Amino acid sequence: MTKVKDYFSLIKFSHTIFALPFAIAGFSLAVSKPENNFSYYLLIEVLLCMVFARTSAMAFNRWLDKDIDAKNPRTKNRDIPAGKVKPLQALSLTIISSLLFVATTYFINDICFYLSPVALFVILFYSYTKRFTWLCHWVLGVGLSLSPTGAYIAVSGEFSLVPVMLSFFVLMWVSGFDILYSIMDEDFDKGNQLHSIPSALGKKKGMIISAICHIISVCILIYTWILTDMKYFFLAGIVLYSILIILEHAEIHRKGTKSIAPAFFNYNSWAGVILSSGFIAGLFLF
Repeated sequence: MTKVKDYFSLIKFSHTIFALPFAIAGFSLAVSKPENNFSYYLLIEVLLCMVFARTSAMAFNRWLDKDIDAKNPRTKNRDIPAGKVKPLQALSLTIISSLLFVATTYFINDICFYLSPVALFVILFYSYTKRFTWLCHWVLGVGLSLSPTGAYIAVSGEFSLVPVMLSFFVLMWVSGFDILYSIMDEDFDKGNQLHSIPSALGKKKGMIISAICHIISVCILIYTWILTDMKYFFLAGIVLYSILIILEHAEIHRKGTKSIAPAFFNYNSWAGVILSSGFIAGLFLF
């Protein structure tokens, strides 16, 4: 059980909360269409795909960054630098999870299976990006943004505008909060030739760019609400999401760097759950 806990810690399983609600939202959107049928088996397959993909991405990130994490005072106690998980075990977990992800897509439909290597490339490639570009935040956003569109395609076998808009929302939401999170490593990144918005432009401009990303995310949501005509539940979710994001920025601005880690998880986990719940309620209740 201790080793299982170490693996869950390695992949930050609790952070699944950022992608899971929108995978369910994409799935729900697809099954709300008259031409599509609900299937418990398919729902389980979609959720397994999300878990396997995220596990492979996180395990690979921890394996690739093991030397960087060991030097960073903030991350030196992570599982690999602390000796709780061996590098080979993390890499093995990456390979196994990647194979399980591809195998699961095979049982869903052809388009998911054919696109699975592309999805894997995106989520694994992110780990390299901070070594050469400050666009790494948006690459991470692209990786997590695959969940609503991927879940929709799993049911319908085709692309559609609304799930794509949800993906664009996730892209801007995630990149915005990742910029805030990277403020904690601004000095370390500068001293180790690692790239991020804060290390390139400073904390103040980083917070401004993060706020712009989140403003864009709200604009995308409003446009999506207009497209779907889902009345009040989705709109209420958008309003509550916006309030939580404002509170997150206000708390970090007021309390400084020490508040980033708790604010990052607390506000964004609730924002994602509330927003996706409003979206799903809007699909089926009105």
